[in-house]
Amino acid sequence: MGCPANGEKHLAKKTISRFALVRFTPYRCIRTFSKKPSQVREIIIASQPKEPVVIDEIQKIPALLDEIHWLIENTQTRFILCGSSPRKIIRSQANLLGGRALRYELFPLVSAEIPDFDLLRALNNGLLPRHYLSDNPKKMISAYIGNYLQDEILAEARIRNISGFSRFLEVAAFSNGKMVNYTNIASECGVSAPTIKEYFQILADTLTGNFLPSFQKKPKRRVILAPKFYFFDVGIVNFLLKRGRIEQGSEMYGNAFEHFIYQEMVAHSQYSGIQYPLYYWRTASQIEIDFVLGDHEVAIEVKSTTNANPRHAKGLQQFADEYTLKNQILVTNDLYPRQMGNILVLPWKIFLEKLWSGEIIK
Repeated sequence: MGCPANGEKHLAKKTISRFALVRFTPYRCIRTFSKKPSQVREIIIASQPKEPVVIDEIQKIPALLDEIHWLIENTQTRFILCGSSPRKIIRSQANLLGGRALRYELFPLVSAEIPDFDLLRALNNGLLPRHYLSDNPKKMISAYIGNYLQDEILAEARIRNISGFSRFLEVAAFSNGKMVNYTNIASECGVSAPTIKEYFQILADTLTGNFLPSFQKKPKRRVILAPKFYFFDVGIVNFLLKRGRIEQGSEMYGNAFEHFIYQEMVAHSQYSGIQYPLYYWRTASQIEIDFVLGDHEVAIEVKSTTNANPRHAKGLQQFADEYTLKNQILVTNDLYPRQMGNILVLPWKIFLEKLWSGEIIK
C-alpha cells in the first residue's frame, strides 16, 4: 500500500520488490483514509493480496493500525509499515500491534553496502544515499534540513517557538558527540532547560539522533552520568556547523571520524540482530573511552592518528583495570594492525570488516 511522501526517504537504499502495491497520490490517500480508515480494510479484502502490503508514513494516520490489526487477525494479510517517526503513534495511544509486529530501523548507508567505499566522501557528504553520491551535496542537505528536520519535526511536535528550535539545532550540532548539558544549551538558545530536554527527546523520537548513555555498572571510580548525543548522520552535523572541507589531520576530521564509527556500530547492532547496547565511559578525573559495547564486552577508543601509541590507549587501560573485557580495540588510521600489549590497534577499514563479519562482538 504505497503512500509515498515527497522527497527521498532514508530507506531509498533499500529496494522493496515483489510486493503487492496499491498506489495512491500522497495527499489523496491521507485525506481519504483520515476520514474513513475502514476503506483500507475494504480495498485489501477486495484485492486479496498474496504478497506483503506496504504502507508508508504510517505515523500520519495512526487510526489505520486498528484496521491493520483486524486484517492480520482475520485475513492473514502481511504488512510492512514504514515511517519516519514513532513519536506521533506512541503519543496518540494508537494500536501498537503488540505481539503482532517486529520493529526494524533503517539507517544511512554503511561501509559494507558501498563498493569502493570512500571515507573522506562519507565524512564530508554524510551517508544518506543521494548525499553520499553527490559531488556537491550542500543544496540537497540544506533542502533536507529545511524540509524535514525543521518543517516536519516542527509540525509533528507542534513546536511554536520556531526560531528557538532552529537555534537549538545549531547549538545541538556543536554538542554532537559530547556530554549533553541542558542548562548551558538552554542559556545559548534563550529557552528553559526543560524545553531543551524536550527538544532533544523530539530528535530521538523522530529518529534524528540518539542518546549515548554513560556506562555506570559498579564503578570503582566516580563516573560522569550525563548522556552524550549523536545526530543520525555526520553530513547533517557538517552542514549545521558550517564545516568546510574535511581533510585528514584536522580537528574536524577527528570529530567526524569518531561520529562515523559510531554510526557504523549503531547500524550493526540492529542489522546483525544482536542489538547490543552502546555506552561511553568517563570518570570525574576526565579519563574516558569512546564506546563500550554490550555488558563491558568490548571497549573501543577511536583516534584519527596514523601512528597509535600507548598514550592514545590510556582510557582503555584504565577501563580494563575495573572490568573484564573480551576485546580492547583502538581504531585508527594506522596502515597495519598491531598488538600493543592487551590492546589491539586496528586500521578503521579492517575494524569495520571485522565488525560486519561478526568478529568484534557476538
